[in-house]
Amino acid sequence: MFCFVTTQFKIAYSAIVSIFLLGNLLLEMLYAIVDIETTGGYAAGSGITEIAILIHDGVSVIEKFETLINPQRDIPIYIQTLTGIDDAMVRNSPSFAELAPRIYEMLQGKVFVAHNVNFDYSFIRHHLGLAGIVFDATKLCTVRLARKIKPGLTSYSLGKLCDALQIPLSDRHRAGGDATATAALFAKLLEWDVDNHIGAMFKKNSKDQSLPPNISKDIIDGLPKCPGVYYFKDRAGKVIYVGKAKNIQKRVCSHFSGNSVSAQRQEFLRNIFAISFEKCGTELMAFLLEAIEIKRLWPRYNRAMKRNDPKFGLYAYEDLNGYMRLAIGKHNKQQKGIHVFDRQTDGINFLSNLIDRYKLCPALSMFKHCEGNCAQSEADDIPICNGKLEVDIYNDMVQAALASLQENLPTFAIMDEGRDEDERSCIWIEKGSFYGMGYVSHYSDVRLPEEVKESLSVYEGNNYMLQMAYSYAQKYPNKVVRL
Repeated sequence: MFCFVTTQFKIAYSAIVSIFLLGNLLLEMLYAIVDIETTGGYAAGSGITEIAILIHDGVSVIEKFETLINPQRDIPIYIQTLTGIDDAMVRNSPSFAELAPRIYEMLQGKVFVAHNVNFDYSFIRHHLGLAGIVFDATKLCTVRLARKIKPGLTSYSLGKLCDALQIPLSDRHRAGGDATATAALFAKLLEWDVDNHIGAMFKKNSKDQSLPPNISKDIIDGLPKCPGVYYFKDRAGKVIYVGKAKNIQKRVCSHFSGNSVSAQRQEFLRNIFAISFEKCGTELMAFLLEAIEIKRLWPRYNRAMKRNDPKFGLYAYEDLNGYMRLAIGKHNKQQKGIHVFDRQTDGINFLSNLIDRYKLCPALSMFKHCEGNCAQSEADDIPICNGKLEVDIYNDMVQAALASLQENLPTFAIMDEGRDEDERSCIWIEKGSFYGMGYVSHYSDVRLPEEVKESLSVYEGNNYMLQMAYSYAQKYPNKVVRL
């Protein structure tokens, strides 16, 4: 009993000491509170027109630096209207490259603090890099801090926060005014942080500051570590991106790592306000569900998967002499191909095999030369390629070949792991086309193939989904049930 009490006391004492030391550490830190005005919304394609840096010792501001900057490019009219900074005001101001040593000197070794910190940090880091200075710093975001320390407010924009918390704010959208308000906000957050949220953000393994400003770490911690599909949503709850993952939590976090300054990434991160997910039994199910959801929702930031249509197709048409010809052509959404292909060479090889198997005429199937190997009329032994076999006879041969092609397309199911131990996943391919997918419980009465098929959700597939299923079936034949 004595040993147990002693152990509990040591744990409690250690926790108290850790909090005390961390509190002292926070007071000993220096914070660089930064605000910038820019010519645009992303670092790689925009310049900085103004910067303000306030050095805070945890109690008060001890040093200030503020200046206009010549961005060495025109300032858009809408930016001039927003900030009041025009081309004439910055014409004789120093460039960022000239100011870089001074800016680096003020920031180096301090915690980088800003409202929506990743925006300001990406600009400063990028432009210091252009000046030949490598910069890396610990970051704190006052948006994120305010969400943790003062939850439940209607808005966390700087202006609305200052109104709600009675913080003076003047010279809005100017670096000096916004930095001063951010410093006042930061001081209050330090005072109100009784649960040590700031200290938690400094932990070695904390990814908090890499997250978008509107996503809390609690949301990330609540994501599962299993296969599935995840959805990024904007302020209005509309899905703006759909992704698939073998590990949902890990994949979502990968979107927020790195320091890319591209326009798409910066806009993308700013617009993420919520994350939801759908668990899947396997990674293949996640791949297929992602394709289905992108087609259903058409999210703003999904680009590559919107262009997953096949490139080529097998087409049949009648020529001027009445002969039915076969050809490989570019995929046309207005006219569905008999068979589709991602590569032209795959289509040509497929057609060549079809010609050989059914003794069709190469000259009537897009191949320029025929060596007399095509079918001949039994009546007069004349090759088709000379155009002397009756049209109806040859066309019947082509129709028979195409009918046989459709009849021989495979029907099979891929049975695999479910979302838990009580079920299995099922993907159903019907006569070479994607039919649907879903989950079958081990405890259900579903046993016969037709019963399994009826229990699945029916989806309109595409070539990408079909090829995924075919590839998986070839790789794991033991999971395939032929029907």
